[in-house]
Amino acid sequence: MTTTKKSSPKEKGMNKGELVTFMSEQGKVSKTEAEKALNLVTGSVITALKKGKGINLVGFGSFQVQSREAREGRNPKTGEKMKIKAYKQPAFKAGKQMKDACNGK
Repeated sequence: MTTTKKSSPKEKGMNKGELVTFMSEQGKVSKTEAEKALNLVTGSVITALKKGKGINLVGFGSFQVQSREAREGRNPKTGEKMKIKAYKQPAFKAGKQMKDACNGK
C-alpha cells in the first residue's frame, strides 16, 4: 500500500515573481534581466508548440503537442451524453536528471 504525502501551501511551489527572484539570486543578475530571460524561455516554448514543434532539453525534459481525438463524454452533473471535439494539448515529460533530482539522487 502506498501513501501520498499531502503538500502544504508552502510546499506547492513558486509563483512567477518568486522564480524571478530565485533566478536573479542564483544567476547574480538583476530581477529585470532574470524576468526577461524567463519570458524569453516561456515565450519560445509556446511559440514552438504553436508551430507544432517539440522541444527536447536533455536531462531536463521535453515539451510536445499531443492530439486528442473527438470522443463522446458525459456531463458530470446530468449524466447526459455530449460530444467532445478533437483538440491539441501541451505535454511535458521529465528527463532523467530531473527525475533523479526529485528522488534525491
